[in-house]
Amino acid sequence: MSVQSTVRFGSLPQTSSQQPFVNLLEQLYCDRTLTPYSTGRTIPLKTDRLLIVCRGVVQLFTIQQDGSETLLGLAGPSMPIGLCLTTVDPYWATALTDVDVLPLDIAEVEASPALMAGIFRHLSLRLQQAEAWLALAGKRLVADRLKHLLILLARDFGQVEPSGIRIPVRLTHHQLATAIGTTRVTVTRLLKDFKAEGWLVIDQRQMMLRRDGMRAVSPLMGTGQ
Repeated sequence: MSVQSTVRFGSLPQTSSQQPFVNLLEQLYCDRTLTPYSTGRTIPLKTDRLLIVCRGVVQLFTIQQDGSETLLGLAGPSMPIGLCLTTVDPYWATALTDVDVLPLDIAEVEASPALMAGIFRHLSLRLQQAEAWLALAGKRLVADRLKHLLILLARDFGQVEPSGIRIPVRLTHHQLATAIGTTRVTVTRLLKDFKAEGWLVIDQRQMMLRRDGMRAVSPLMGTGQ
């Protein structure tokens, strides 16, 4: 169960691209606290409410007729989530990491042009992610789907280091499998293959894509971004 957090916006680490929106939220909602959810907790979603992820990463899921789960996407800091943003049913959110969210009623979002403009920018990032995941699903080879999923995770959530890009988001082999439409056993085998090829390493239980092994696969790894 969630409780109201005493964490304030100013105490949360943000990237330079997120900072303008965070500054806006601080100005508009400096008197509000954030709602925290610990790793693995389900985050309640309502049709008349939008949630802004202020810290951590949220997983978005649906379930298929055979009972299998499908990972639809990941929402990081400053991204909005909510039932009003989807037509998928069933649809739910869980905290991949410890998460703090800011709940906003749809009515108050619609009443603030500045808030709507800020949300639009980060909603467009969610759209870009969704289309990238759809494009990934069209790749015929499972190995290609997994490889490009790791590249997308590095692009969206990665931390640049001298030897490569670290992916601090820790997904299980089962979660990776649901995202690309394969089995956990296949993902485990492919990750071993990627490590043997030298471009994927596991460091402190986190995956890292090595620059010297990935430049030929993705421009991301050679840009220094």
